[in-house]
Amino acid sequence: MTLDRPPVAASTTERTLERSRWDRDEAVPLAEATIGGLLADRAEHQPDAPALIGRRHGDSAEQRYTYGELFTEARVVAAALLRVAEPGDHVALLAPNVVEWPVIEYGAALAGVVLVALNPALGPHELTHALTLSRASVLLHADTSRDIDLAGRVAQIRSDLPDLRETISLADTDRLRADPTGPLDRATPTTPAMMQFTSGTTGKPKGVLLAHRSLVNNARFTVITAEVPAGTAAIAPLPMFHTAACVISTLGPTWLGGAQVLIEKFDPGDVLRTMVAEDASVLFSVPTVLGAVLEAARRTEGPVPQLEAVLVGASTVPGSMIEAVEQTFGASVHNLFGQTELSPVLSLTRRSDSREDLVTKVGRPLPHTDAQIVDATTGEVLPIGVQGEICARGYGQMIEYYDDPDATATTVDPEGWLHTGDLGTMDARGLITVTGRLKEIIIRGGENIAPAEIEVALAGHPEVLQSAVVGLPDDHWGEIVGAAVVVREPGADGVEGRLEEFCRERLAKYKVPARWFVVDELPTTASGKVQKFALRDQLLSGEPS
Repeated sequence: MTLDRPPVAASTTERTLERSRWDRDEAVPLAEATIGGLLADRAEHQPDAPALIGRRHGDSAEQRYTYGELFTEARVVAAALLRVAEPGDHVALLAPNVVEWPVIEYGAALAGVVLVALNPALGPHELTHALTLSRASVLLHADTSRDIDLAGRVAQIRSDLPDLRETISLADTDRLRADPTGPLDRATPTTPAMMQFTSGTTGKPKGVLLAHRSLVNNARFTVITAEVPAGTAAIAPLPMFHTAACVISTLGPTWLGGAQVLIEKFDPGDVLRTMVAEDASVLFSVPTVLGAVLEAARRTEGPVPQLEAVLVGASTVPGSMIEAVEQTFGASVHNLFGQTELSPVLSLTRRSDSREDLVTKVGRPLPHTDAQIVDATTGEVLPIGVQGEICARGYGQMIEYYDDPDATATTVDPEGWLHTGDLGTMDARGLITVTGRLKEIIIRGGENIAPAEIEVALAGHPEVLQSAVVGLPDDHWGEIVGAAVVVREPGADGVEGRLEEFCRERLAKYKVPARWFVVDELPTTASGKVQKFALRDQLLSGEPS
């Protein structure tokens, strides 16, 4: 296994497309690597470099690891896991962003077990479903997460899980430690490393099985393409159970030989102070988190950190936010687009992209990834600029939806293309614009309306912090456009009228929302994506948050 140190440069291949099809760029070779092998390599070549900073489970004391120390600790955890599981078994982890999370991630990788990443906010029925679906034989869990009694929740559902052989609290440190013996790494690049769950924005989550090589290379290509400097300290506030965190903001810094600064409980003021204290130059984020950090920076009387890069996903970042990040932190902003099934990043914007590209697009595909825009009905590749379904194919796509061959076959076609369910366009340079979800398209009197276009327009209004647009039933039109907005100054008079006028100046008349809802917050998944189905239900019931 050969790992580039420092990282190779990102490819700058330029091309002009005649149709909406991007063929993979192979100028940068794939790394045939495992998660554990990546950590072992860094520990061998830079054992004293800072690798991980976070808060311990239980007492929230700060814990700092060098690469040498992190590898040693991961081997101890791997040995402990192999006392209760075999390579290939599914081991679940239910915990908030404590420092044990990435340690166990590396330990599970070295042990060759599949790590099942669980959201600590799951209710008893949801947790039972996830553990049953994943066929986890071992569950590692924190005792608490914010105000949730996780130990009590595990005890409550334990009798409903006959396949679950062992439950181990992170407080039981003796059971998480053993003397390492045998091979350093029991995985191969193509074996399953992790099971993630789909975000649940449109319905019940499915288990997504992902390989070592997919995760390592996706993190690697993301930080290389964003030109993140080697050795950087990166702030990681996103929830670890999601690929944005346990892949991009964990394995990304490790590829660069830098430090992951793990944020246990997100507080924008604390994030600012941590950036300064750790001399961090990179922030991994979603728009809601980034907006909160910007608001805190505007109000702080303390120093404001200067950053090299901000990587942000889950939805397109509005131009006003990009400008604010550049002015406040001095950072380049990179819009990321993807989904769990793609490990997770498909595309991102480059530093060389124009201002218009940064504001309206999600960039070109990462290396070794094909992408195309197709007619969702016929599967035909569409002309440049025509809206269709975004599809991808390459090293990063999932192995399968676990134990669900029908869903897998529905998502991955016979030619190997993974159908994302997202709508978008591709320009002649290969840059992708996301326009919405297939299931979110609003059909008003026969006119197809993409909610994302309206949300982008609303993001340009100075009173709007966040918005989400959904279709609402109407006797005359079939559907009408409804917009829920979170405003900067709650309680301001006449805001709906001002927003409507703003939209009329920028959108076709039929796209202007017919109903407005000023809300305190939008329902989101833990990864920051708006749950449109939940929002629609709230609006129809007359009970928006």
